[in-house]
Amino acid sequence: MSEKNISSDMRPDNYKTKEYGRRAAVAYAKRWAFARNKKYYNFDKLGGDCTNFASQCIFAGAGVMNYTPIFGWYYKNLNERAPAWTGVEYLYNFLVNNEGVGPFARPCSREELEPGDIVQLGRGTGDFYHSPVVVAVKNSIIFVAAHSNDAFMRPLSTYNYSTMRGIHILDVRDI
Repeated sequence: MSEKNISSDMRPDNYKTKEYGRRAAVAYAKRWAFARNKKYYNFDKLGGDCTNFASQCIFAGAGVMNYTPIFGWYYKNLNERAPAWTGVEYLYNFLVNNEGVGPFARPCSREELEPGDIVQLGRGTGDFYHSPVVVAVKNSIIFVAAHSNDAFMRPLSTYNYSTMRGIHILDVRDI
């Protein structure tokens, strides 16, 4: 996928909406769940790699990044990346509020999650700390892939968390 440097001043009526590639996101998760893609820094020793991995999976299904400084969603290298690429809260805020280029989403219930969506796990305080990628839903059981504690096809029910929120990726905007 080619990198596009898209200006943040584009008007929304100039965007084209395309379907989010759920199969591509899940295929990426399967390929890299127990390995690290050398194109991306491994954040395991810097607080965890889960949201970096989730962003990589989303990018595999979206094919476009949002290069808006600070509030966008992009990765060039360790020192040139948006907070949303690796930060749990920042990723949520970008996806559910994005009106520009890139993937956009809405909060959703557990029952609405589909492969390629994101689940964020949190503490009772409302602090969210982990971003697994949904890779399958079978008989109402949600299976995820994740980094930090590497997993693929791990039942969401095996995690210990107080609260969770679903992020249903709707589509992708491009120019």
